[in-house]
Amino acid sequence: MLTYQAAVIRETNGPFRMETLEIEDPRDEEVLVRVVGVGMCHTDLVVRDQYFPTPLPAVLGHEGAGVVEKVGRAVTKVAPGDHVVLTYASCGKCVNCLKGMPGYCLDLYGRNFSGGRPDGSSACCDKHGGRVSSHFFAQSSFGDYALATQRNVVRIPSDVPVEIMGPLGCGIQTGAGAVINALKPGAGTSIAIFGAGSVGLAAVMAAKVVGCATIIAVDLNEQRLKLATELGATHAINAGSGDPVAAIQALTGGEGTQYTLECTGLPRVVRQAVDSLRLTGVCGIVGVAPLGTEVALDMNGLLFGRTVRGIIEGDSVPDIFIPQLIELWRQGRFPFDRLIRFYPLSEIDAAAHASERGDVLKAVLLPGR
Repeated sequence: MLTYQAAVIRETNGPFRMETLEIEDPRDEEVLVRVVGVGMCHTDLVVRDQYFPTPLPAVLGHEGAGVVEKVGRAVTKVAPGDHVVLTYASCGKCVNCLKGMPGYCLDLYGRNFSGGRPDGSSACCDKHGGRVSSHFFAQSSFGDYALATQRNVVRIPSDVPVEIMGPLGCGIQTGAGAVINALKPGAGTSIAIFGAGSVGLAAVMAAKVVGCATIIAVDLNEQRLKLATELGATHAINAGSGDPVAAIQALTGGEGTQYTLECTGLPRVVRQAVDSLRLTGVCGIVGVAPLGTEVALDMNGLLFGRTVRGIIEGDSVPDIFIPQLIELWRQGRFPFDRLIRFYPLSEIDAAAHASERGDVLKAVLLPGR
């Protein structure tokens, strides 16, 4: 057992509190990682508020990056000293995983949100020996250390700044992958992205990378819209100043865009994203909403060849896609680091509130500070 500091959530809507915990040594297929930086994602806050019922108390955090400290005896993918990004968990054995679609693993919920290993055990406990849910996204990286599996660690080059790489494991790969891997717009096409948070801005950058000619960012925050134009958006629409559907129609000669991406998780925005499509257009949905949230759509609108599809983790195979994003970043074509603001892990609650207010796009927490 290793003693370490981690941020723990003990009650619904409660604060993150730094506590001293104990974590087990890695089992055969597990990897112990010293966390250097960990991003805060909307999903962490959704689980904090128990819209997804991961058992509390829990250590959350699922955009970790760091250095491998110790590996289980069956691990061959990484070795101590390797720099890694931690991403989401999948079984590797179900029909979807075998098809190269790990984001749709048949045990995705159990392996990412159950609060423990597939056998039900937790890897950590508090100073009184009480169970604390672990293995959130097979990592629980809001701490000095995280225990992952060799399936959800991605080795990265040692010459890139590991402290900024964690968000590639979830939010950034979700936005970028939704465009590059899922929607796959061709050069010269049009796309409207609803929500200019970190996921939406990653999508904007990806749309520029693949050569979309018309890239429309839609948000309520003028500063975010300004940044969207700096990162590649050709147009910015403030949804608080009028009907964004009408504005998109006006920008596209009355047709609508070929693609839309919904990043907010709000039903009314999903409707706007679908209504903004031209005939045969495709709307991707990545926004996270509470379980049971419903949305109303015009059936006649869908009949004319429009498609609506959900996208998990950007349809990415992390071992392939995360290195590709790093290479685009090296080339200056995917400057996701512009979205980041650093906080000491001890100030995690302040980072959470700043994220909720929209004051920060991507908070990255630094353990040991």
